[in-house]
Amino acid sequence: MHRRTPVLATLATAAIAVGLAIPALTAAATPATTLADTPGSGQSVIDWNQRLITILGTPGAQPATVHPTRSFAMLQAAEYDAVLSITRAAPPYKAAVPAPDGARPDAAADQAAHDVLVDLYPTARADLDSQLGGELAAIPDGQAKHDGVAVGAEAAKQIVDLRAADGSAAAAAPFTAGTQPGDYRLTPPKNAAPMYTSWGAVTPFLLDSAQQFRPAAPPPVSSPEYTAALDEVRSVGRDSSTTRTPDQTVAGTFWSSAPVWNTWNQIAQQVAAERHDSLAQSTAAFAAMDLALADTTIAMYDAKYVEHVWRPVTAVQIGAGDPTWNPLTPTAADPSYPGAHSALSAAAATALTAFYGDHQAVTVTSPGDAGVSRRFADLSAVADEAGLSRIWAGQHTRLDDEAGRQLGRQVGGAVLDDLQVHRADG
Repeated sequence: MHRRTPVLATLATAAIAVGLAIPALTAAATPATTLADTPGSGQSVIDWNQRLITILGTPGAQPATVHPTRSFAMLQAAEYDAVLSITRAAPPYKAAVPAPDGARPDAAADQAAHDVLVDLYPTARADLDSQLGGELAAIPDGQAKHDGVAVGAEAAKQIVDLRAADGSAAAAAPFTAGTQPGDYRLTPPKNAAPMYTSWGAVTPFLLDSAQQFRPAAPPPVSSPEYTAALDEVRSVGRDSSTTRTPDQTVAGTFWSSAPVWNTWNQIAQQVAAERHDSLAQSTAAFAAMDLALADTTIAMYDAKYVEHVWRPVTAVQIGAGDPTWNPLTPTAADPSYPGAHSALSAAAATALTAFYGDHQAVTVTSPGDAGVSRRFADLSAVADEAGLSRIWAGQHTRLDDEAGRQLGRQVGGAVLDDLQVHRADG
């Protein structure tokens, strides 16, 4: 694992806590250019990010045992290192690659994105080659473009090599359901095998270990705290609930309709496009967010399969003896604690807030819930609803939500410290 001295730790933590932007700092060495002055538009970063979402939507494209957040992190880390290898405006994620003076960072970012995605999804090469051709066609031909392409190819190679033995290809560990009160067991209606049982053993991108911020064990299911949390979801999370508001019903269904990591990448696309971010601004923001999402996923699955807490549907149907109770939306096939939407949304919001401030209005849509959109005044409100929606959907208790939020905030803050990121617009 590579580590950096977290020189922004105090500043980043304080700024995030009060919703302030992190000011730009001068690098120890004189940079070739500032982040804001880096040639190229951030639109190409958005384009490649969207291409990955499109690939992930192709049946069979993503290995069932490999979590998609790994692909997002590799894509964005390669673009980030490609650009910073040329600009030298901030420390790279892994390491700078040799870059001749004058090399085009936009060409480097495009080539890096293409090469990582081709390595991850070789059957998509034709579409990826076509997109690369279109992106590079907008850059003037010449030595600067040629040098940028070479830098991008090398940056992609070092990310691919770095992750080649990270444990993501290991077979999923078999899971034996428990029989004691509180033990996770398969959930109806599909009773599918648990997902990502070994993902907690994957090497993190930036964390020291998957256990670095492992949440404390939840209260036992016999405790008053757990009983109160279960009573809440039993009431508001039931499919036929009369205590859930109409808007909570919409939110519960909406946030269950698409992968939450896709949704946050689309939020980042929206913000970057509306702000007309530069290439360097976009590569930095997407890298911070997707590295935080990837490491939160690893840490979250580590915790889930340590605690292996049953889901509300099991707790109510079996534990409380109410077999007629069903959640608003089908239950995901993994243990309940901590909550995934809560953890991932807190991590993403923490990372994006460092670049854009909290008061960034967004409209969130989902291809899985066509015609529905959710409007938010700030990024923290998005994360709040994403987490609470899982209670309204009957998926999680408030205990799961709170532990997930804490985990996501901690991982997001650690990633920002390690990357030494700052607001790209200063």
